[in-house]
Amino acid sequence: MAQKSDPNSKLIAENRQARYHYAVEDTLEAGIVLTGSEVKSLRTGQSNIAESYASVENSELWLINSYIAAYKEAGVFGHEERRHRKLLVSKRELSRLWQAIGREGMTIVPLKMYFNDKGRVKLLLGIAKGKKVADKRETEAKRDWNRQKQRLLKQHS
Repeated sequence: MAQKSDPNSKLIAENRQARYHYAVEDTLEAGIVLTGSEVKSLRTGQSNIAESYASVENSELWLINSYIAAYKEAGVFGHEERRHRKLLVSKRELSRLWQAIGREGMTIVPLKMYFNDKGRVKLLLGIAKGKKVADKRETEAKRDWNRQKQRLLKQHS
């Protein structure tokens, strides 16, 4: 009998352009502080993290410019759609992020937002460096070559 996947564990939003625009060197999982109406809206899958980023402010990590649609049934107890949301990481991880941003000129980019197996919202962050135009072209050329190689292998087998 095949194992069933956990119904709580599901992808909410993915930043597909992040790996194109940035060279992701390390990843980190962070919790996120949300209100009840935000969680209910996320369960319906109405969110976007494509234009968002994470920033260290006042020794706390914040997710900025992420979009979570308003939950209509919440009425007046709803939430602001593009508010700053606090991210939960340990002090050690926060200091490592602070050093990467300050010394190495990196940025913190959200890659995926998902429900883990316990039903909690998690955010996969990437510590990344921006790619130059030539690097983007090189990545695109590698991807095209791999596609072409797969087609050739498929034809010959």
